[in-house]
Amino acid sequence: MTASWDTITALADRFDAADAELGLPPEESHLLQVLKIGEEFGEAAQAVIGAKGTNPRKGRSHSWEDVHDEVCDVVITGMVALARMRPDASAYFTAQLALKAAKFLPPPAADTAT
Repeated sequence: MTASWDTITALADRFDAADAELGLPPEESHLLQVLKIGEEFGEAAQAVIGAKGTNPRKGRSHSWEDVHDEVCDVVITGMVALARMRPDASAYFTAQLALKAAKFLPPPAADTAT
């Protein structure tokens, strides 16, 4: 997962630099990045509608592979947003994942081998 976070951090740094060149303060960059998650979610939702063919004007305009691609865009955009807001994004994500997973998954079995 480290290589993925290295790439996410590089993307975050690139977007931070671009926003700094535009004179955007970090808080505004963070706000815009979070809004970008919403934009990407909208594209994923459109892809689902297209894959199901529920828009009578467009029919089946997307495949499930398109949906998968769009969901990846949502996840990547969210990870970049977190990396832009937190220098410890990877560790924070890991801790949050453990907290959320604990609500739904049984605790790991105790090691009884001695």
